[in-house]
Amino acid sequence: MAKESTDAVGAIPDPVLRSIGFLAFFDRFATPPMLVALAMFTVLSLAQAVQLVAVYALFYAFGQPLWGLLSDRFGRLTVLRMALVGALLGSVASTLFITYVPLLVVRAFTGFMFGALYPTLLTLLGDTRTGTDRARGLSDLQIYSSLGATLATLGAGAVATFVDWRLVFGLPALGAGAILLALARVSAPSVVRGRFELRRAFTGAAVGLYVIALVEGMVLLGALTYIVPALQHSGVGIGVAGLLATGYAVGVILGARAMKILVHRLSRTRLICAGGSVLTLACGISMLWPVPAVVTTTATLIGVANAVMHSSMQGWATDVAPQARATTVSLFAASLFLGGSLGNFATAALAEAGSYAAIFGYGLLLSAALTMAASIGHGAWGRRHSGPDAHAG
Repeated sequence: MAKESTDAVGAIPDPVLRSIGFLAFFDRFATPPMLVALAMFTVLSLAQAVQLVAVYALFYAFGQPLWGLLSDRFGRLTVLRMALVGALLGSVASTLFITYVPLLVVRAFTGFMFGALYPTLLTLLGDTRTGTDRARGLSDLQIYSSLGATLATLGAGAVATFVDWRLVFGLPALGAGAILLALARVSAPSVVRGRFELRRAFTGAAVGLYVIALVEGMVLLGALTYIVPALQHSGVGIGVAGLLATGYAVGVILGARAMKILVHRLSRTRLICAGGSVLTLACGISMLWPVPAVVTTTATLIGVANAVMHSSMQGWATDVAPQARATTVSLFAASLFLGGSLGNFATAALAEAGSYAAIFGYGLLLSAALTMAASIGHGAWGRRHSGPDAHAG
């Protein structure tokens, strides 16, 4: 099995795959912590700096279906290399401007390019690994991705404030260049190139999964967004709040480690149910007691739920339409991020009023509905499919 995993990904070493996951999440999470620094050291207002994050997220999400189509049509490694070149160029360009419109354009372009990386990694794992081997690969990818997000959250603001904001945008360019060099001699085996069948990405099961992913994004990403504001509202300073919020990354790492054991003992349906139950608990406790210790615990539990439930959902996304795997995975990811945006938009007024208990209360209701729908949906889908991955964690 180990030999299959190494050969099947076109001889891409696992450290390179993990580095791509790290890089994608580092860039995605690096801008929010340095919003104040951008407003201080450029001609941008704080509101304009926030819009840089918004446009990055928008193009990150909505570009993914296009990347999926290209990946199914032209191959995974072709798309991976193309996106890394674009990410490098976009990151370099981001260091060259201090005015609003040029920065808005280059950050939109950069988000579009970085948006291709993680779904392509998921597709590669779906193409080339099966069963528990795939689940372990997804868990490892989550660990390194969460480390990228954590390092960006902890360090980007300080680097931008005390060194130079351009360095935060420049570092991903160096990372993309290094990964491109590592991929220079890699050739893609035939298994990595998908057969282009767009209609397969819109079967009833696939569309149902996209709807479930939309709800998952509303609660998983939506609740996570409010951890730091909820901590600040309860009286914690911004520096300490940022540190406590890294409990999310701790939860992801703990959950990913646990998954390496659980995938041998539980079906994917039960893993989805278990992870959803943890997410429901996470929202419930902060609904009842929105105090710093409990909100920090919620952040950690959301991380555990991400590692257990969401990685299992990702595995489902790689299986639900193998003939259009990259397109399906990209639509799944786009649905997730769109759900997160919708969830934040719907609860923005509650956050403005400081009603974080109510926000987590809505998260509790959505989590319970999500757990039930995802568990029943996957169970029904699994009973209709008898392949090696239909029930595997």
